[in-house]
Amino acid sequence: MMNLLLLLTIDGSHGEGGGQIVRTAVTLSAIAGKPIRIINIRAKRQIPGLHPQHVAAVKAVADLFCANTENLRAGADWIKFIPTSSEAGNFEYGVTKIDIGTAGSIPLVLLTIIPAISISGRSHSLQVIGGTDVRFSPTIDYLRYVVREAYGSLGIRFSLDVCRRGYYPTGGGIADIEISAYNSSSDKPLNLAEGTINDITEKEASVSPLEVRIANVCCKLPRHVAERQISSAISTLEKNGVNISNPQTHTEMSLSPGTSILIYGASRNNHDCRYIGGDSIGERGKRAESVGIEASQKFLQAYLQHAQVDSFLADMLVVPLGLTKVDSRFRVAKVTEHLKTNLYIASQIVPGFRYHIESAVERQKTGYIVTIENEH
Repeated sequence: MMNLLLLLTIDGSHGEGGGQIVRTAVTLSAIAGKPIRIINIRAKRQIPGLHPQHVAAVKAVADLFCANTENLRAGADWIKFIPTSSEAGNFEYGVTKIDIGTAGSIPLVLLTIIPAISISGRSHSLQVIGGTDVRFSPTIDYLRYVVREAYGSLGIRFSLDVCRRGYYPTGGGIADIEISAYNSSSDKPLNLAEGTINDITEKEASVSPLEVRIANVCCKLPRHVAERQISSAISTLEKNGVNISNPQTHTEMSLSPGTSILIYGASRNNHDCRYIGGDSIGERGKRAESVGIEASQKFLQAYLQHAQVDSFLADMLVVPLGLTKVDSRFRVAKVTEHLKTNLYIASQIVPGFRYHIESAVERQKTGYIVTIENEH
């Protein structure tokens, strides 16, 4: 039996104190091969402990990487996650199917699994059943159109097909994912604070046109709901000088009514390199106009300050950037507790991981510059 002194203890109530700590810690543990014990899981939340989506994510990583777990159950306030070998894994058995069993977030489960599989040098197919567009989570379209582009610039590639939307409380959404192996020889820094990957200056990048798009989805609701949702989004954006390219509204299959909207711009070329998005979901009692305005305001926060990464994507980049062999830098409009917490957790698990956050005002810019350094 493993000596408990070898277990690194992670305080799940640190900083933001949510389920993200569990997801980040487990992903990094699986890749770094470092056994961990997570305590005080979601201790500050109204309903503390693990939820089904957290259990599903941890179990999937444990099964794929042949890791041992203890106390992995809904409601648990502590777990142990013990990798057995960096070479071990169950990746040869076709498609791994994960049923969250509730309307728990499919995107949050995938944000745990995708980096772990790809960075381990494997390719694999997944099917996940649960919620595609739910509260306190990025929408599935945010994952498909923003995260996928940003991860792709780092060598982490995946494709995602939404077979059926899943909304609270029924869930039942289905997403198929193909994850490609990461090639460490192609490590590239995400160095956007002073310029893009191609060393274009920030001044040049900030004035490069960014094609802004809208993905508007409405299921089992009257058409006017979708129209009001997208109209309010377009109106808010145009008032701030943002023109929209080819806005689209889709009516898709689902087991229960629901809506979502994403405003995004993802560009990776010789003239610009930005990954920003803003999303929102419909809820009972929430006006369709409010949904569109909310998504637009999230997008505009990063867009108007010429940030290269939006505040929500920033914390999702910590895991892949923490496991590369290069130093990275990016600028955000706002530093969230999620970002600060993820950076701290990575510094506890990944050897040689260091980070620094500074106000960009010192460089006569707006927002904040986040620097991640890796000593390998």
